Amino acid sequence: MRALVVYAHPREQSFTAAVRDLVLERLGAAGAEVRLHDLYARGFDPSLSAREHECYAQGAENRAAVEAECESLLWADTLIFVYPTWWYGLPAMLKGWLDRVMLPDVAFLMPQGDGGTIRPGLTHIERLGVFTSCGASRWLSFLAGAPGKRTLMRGLGWLLAPRARKIFVAHYLMDSSTPQSRAAHLGRVARAVDRLVPAAGKGGRHER
Repeated sequence: MRALVVYAHPREQSFTAAVRDLVLERLGAAGAEVRLHDLYARGFDPSLSAREHECYAQGAENRAAVEAECESLLWADTLIFVYPTWWYGLPAMLKGWLDRVMLPDVAFLMPQGDGGTIRPGLTHIERLGVFTSCGASRWLSFLAGAPGKRTLMRGLGWLLAPRARKIFVAHYLMDSSTPQSRAAHLGRVARAVDRLVPAAGKGGRHER
């Protein structure tokens, strides 16, 4: 199991950092190879430049500025995101990571011919885990359309292996959370990461 963990939070003392640490701990206990991309700590630039937009469909040139991120994405068979949900969606840092790293010939293949559509390019990724926190309630997030969840679980999820295993775990009402609710959430996170571990790591075939 080769897991790329993409983490986006500006404060090291956040609850999101505790979720990140638990995810890394459970992956390590399962014997997974892990690469952590801490976007704030790495100083990742989320802004898509005019030049990058101009050469967006030219894979080699566009990929040069984010080669390390692309290489890790192509290395992984498991992709995990840990981040806070802000305004029902992804933090600008994480959205910018998607804009700059999910490139043609990396994440997807460009349409063939007039009227064509893109095709999946991350079919080597068999597992997707999304771990977030939301200030809003589950019901209010649903009414708002949960754009962050949809982007990752549906939009990105379509680019993965056809039967990729997908897990989404959120702590809702984070702004009024309690020590008990946070502890319970960490328990859910631990169990969810354990479910992502392929059965081959436990002596059987890969589960999807």
